[in-house]
Amino acid sequence: MRKSGQFEKLAFGVAGAAALMATPAVAQESADDTIVVATRRAESLQEVPLSVTAVSGDRVESLLSGGGDILQLSARVPGLNVESSNGRVAPRFYIRGLGNTDFDLAASQPVSVIMDDVVMENVALKSFPLFDIQQIEVLRGPQGTLFGRNTPAGIVNIRSVRPSEEFSAQGSVSYGTYGTTRAEGAIGGALAQGVSARASLLYARRDDWVDNGFTGQEDFTGGYEDIAGRVQVLFENGPFTALANVHGRTLEGTSSLFRANVFTTGSNELNANFDRERVFYNGGGGNPQEYDNYGAGLTLTYDFGGPTLTSITGYETADGFSFGDIDGGVAGTGPGFIPFDSATQDNLNDLQQFTQEVRLASADDQRLTWQVGAYYFDSDFTVTTVGVGFPPAATVAHSNQSWSLFAQAGYAVTDKLTVTGGIRYTDDDKDFAAITAPLFGTLPRASASDENTSFDLSARYTVNEDVNVYARLATGFRAPSIQGRDVAFGSPGAPSVASSETVLSYEAGVKADVLNGSGRINAAVFYYTVEDQQFTAIGGAGNFTQLVNADEGEAYGFELDSSFDLTEHLTVGVGASYAHTEIQDAALTIAPCGSGQCTVLNPIDGFGNARVNGNPFPQAPEYTLDLNARYEHPVGAGGGSIFAETDWAIRGDANIFLYDAAEFRLDSQFEGGLRIGYARDFYEAAVFARNITDEENVIGAVDFNNNTGFVNEPRVVGVSFSAKLN
Repeated sequence: MRKSGQFEKLAFGVAGAAALMATPAVAQESADDTIVVATRRAESLQEVPLSVTAVSGDRVESLLSGGGDILQLSARVPGLNVESSNGRVAPRFYIRGLGNTDFDLAASQPVSVIMDDVVMENVALKSFPLFDIQQIEVLRGPQGTLFGRNTPAGIVNIRSVRPSEEFSAQGSVSYGTYGTTRAEGAIGGALAQGVSARASLLYARRDDWVDNGFTGQEDFTGGYEDIAGRVQVLFENGPFTALANVHGRTLEGTSSLFRANVFTTGSNELNANFDRERVFYNGGGGNPQEYDNYGAGLTLTYDFGGPTLTSITGYETADGFSFGDIDGGVAGTGPGFIPFDSATQDNLNDLQQFTQEVRLASADDQRLTWQVGAYYFDSDFTVTTVGVGFPPAATVAHSNQSWSLFAQAGYAVTDKLTVTGGIRYTDDDKDFAAITAPLFGTLPRASASDENTSFDLSARYTVNEDVNVYARLATGFRAPSIQGRDVAFGSPGAPSVASSETVLSYEAGVKADVLNGSGRINAAVFYYTVEDQQFTAIGGAGNFTQLVNADEGEAYGFELDSSFDLTEHLTVGVGASYAHTEIQDAALTIAPCGSGQCTVLNPIDGFGNARVNGNPFPQAPEYTLDLNARYEHPVGAGGGSIFAETDWAIRGDANIFLYDAAEFRLDSQFEGGLRIGYARDFYEAAVFARNITDEENVIGAVDFNNNTGFVNEPRVVGVSFSAKLN
C-alpha cells in the first residue's frame, strides 16, 4: 500500500510509459468493428445505446498467463471491481460501485454473470474458469428488461468460442514463478454434413509456496490445481440450428490466506507482522479448498424467414468446501494479540440450477425490431457451516424459483434517430430452512417473495458516420435475500431477510470513431438511486452476518473507454471511471469490529454501533484507470515481428466494510504486467511478468478478533508459448 503522493507520481509515469509501448486496449482494436450481443442481438459496439466494454479472448489469455482468474478483470474494465475472500471460488463483482460484500455461499449479487447465455447465479458458479474465450462483454447499468432480476448494477457476459465447420486447433502454455503453470488447448471443425464440434481444455496449477511460521513447515500452503473442459456440438439444417454445450471443472487448492494483525491500530499500512511468503497457522488445515461443478446447455433456434424462435436450456451443478484459519494466527502466541482461535469450514452441497428461456425475435434489418419472451429459474442447494469445537455444525437449505415475461421493441424514427423501449415482469420466491442447528429448539425457517416490473427506454442519434450519441433511462431490481449463516453461530435473530432493492438509472453517452477510423473514444455519464438498498453487515463481538436495507443509495460518475492505433505498429488504450457513491439513511447503524482494535471514524450511538449515513458503498473504488499499449516491429523477411506490451490497472480509495475505520480503508492501488516476445505465422513465444512490481495490495479484511487482512497475488515471472492452426 502506498501513500497517495507516491501513487500519483507512478500514475503519471505509467501514463507516459504507456504512450511509448504496451498491450491492446481492453476495449478492442479500434480498426475493427467490434460486435456485441448486449441487446440479445449482434450489434456494433459503437451503435449499442448503453455503456459496454468488450474484452477479447486474446486479452483474457494474456491477463491470466500468470495463473490468475476472473479477478484479473478488476479495474481493467472501466467501473468494474472484482474481489473475493474465498480464493478461486465465489468472486464478488461491483459495477459503478454497486455490489455485495456478503461472503456466504447463498449470497445474491446485483451483478449477474452470464456464460454462454446461461446465468451463473450462485457465487460458486460465477468462478468457472476462463478458457477458449471469444469475448467478455461488461454491460454497465440496470439490465432488468432482457436479463431479469439481480442485474441492477450490470452484467458480465462471457462467450466462449463456438464450433464452426472450418478446422482450427490452438494451444498455449505458460510456466513461471512458484511452479505456476497454465496450459490451454482447443480443437474443432466439421464432423459431418451440417455437424461441427469444438473441444477445449484448461489445466492450471501452482506449487505450495507459503511457509507456516508456527509449525516451521516449508511450502505449507498456497498452491492449487484447476482442471476444466468444454465440449460443444453444433447442428445446422436450413433454418434450424442446435448447439449443445457440456462443461465441467474440478479444483483442489487454497482458499484465501488470512493474516493476523497485519494492521496496527490507527493505520491501514501493512506492518511487520505481514510476510507474503509466511503465515502462522494452528488451524484450518492450510486453508484447503475443493470444488467440482458440471453443467450442460442446449440452444435451439428456428428461423421462420423473418422472426426467429430461440430456446435456451441450462443445467448447472456444484459441490465443494473451503476451510480457513479465520483469525489468521495462533491465540496466545501471535502474531499480535489474538484472544481466541477461530477456524471455519463452509460446504456447498448438491447445488442444482435449472434455467429455461424462450424468445421470439424479429429480423435485425427492419425499421421496427422487437423481441418477446419468457424465462424460468429454479435453484436448490444446502450449505453446511462447521466451526471448530463449539457450536456444532449447522446445515441449512436454500431454494429459489423465479419466472418472468419480457418484451422489447426498437423503432428507427428517422435514418438518424432510433428509439428502444422494453418491459419485464418478474415473480421471485425464496425459501430457507435449517436442517440441523443444534443451538435452536425449533429449526429456523424463512421465506421471501416479491414481484416487480422493470423497464428501459433509450434513444440513439447518429450525428454522422463516425459519431453516435445516446441517452438511456432504466430500472432494475435485486430480489429479496435471505442470510442464514448465523444459524451456525447461534444468533437469536437468524436468519435475516432483506427486502427487494430497486434501481433507477439515468445515462448519456457518446461513441466516436476518431483518427480516420483508427481510434475510438466511448464516454458516458450516469446517475442512479437505489431504494431499499441491500447491504450485508458483518462484525461485532459476535461476528454476526446480517442483511439490512438502507433507505436509499445514490451514485453518479462517468466512464471512458478508448483505443488508438497511433502508428502502424503502436496501439494504446485508456480506460477510466469515476463513481461517487453514498449511503443515505440517517437511522442505519452497524456493529463495528468485534476485536476492539480498530479505530471507527463514524459517529457511535448509545449501543456502540456506528452510524454509516453518508459513507460510500463498501468495496466501491472512487476511480479506476486502465493504461495499456502494444508495440510491434517487423524483423527479417519471413513475416516475423518482435513485440512488447504492458498493462496497468489502478484503483482509487475504498472502504472494506459498511462502517469507516482507519485500519479498513483501502488506499489507491496499482498493478502492472509486461510481455516481450516474438511472433511469426502461427506461433508466438514470450517472457512475461504479472504484478511486475510485486505490489502488496490489501483486498480485504476480517474484523472479528484481530486486525486480519488478506492480499493480492504475488509477482509471477515466466515464459509462454502459443500456436494456432486455422
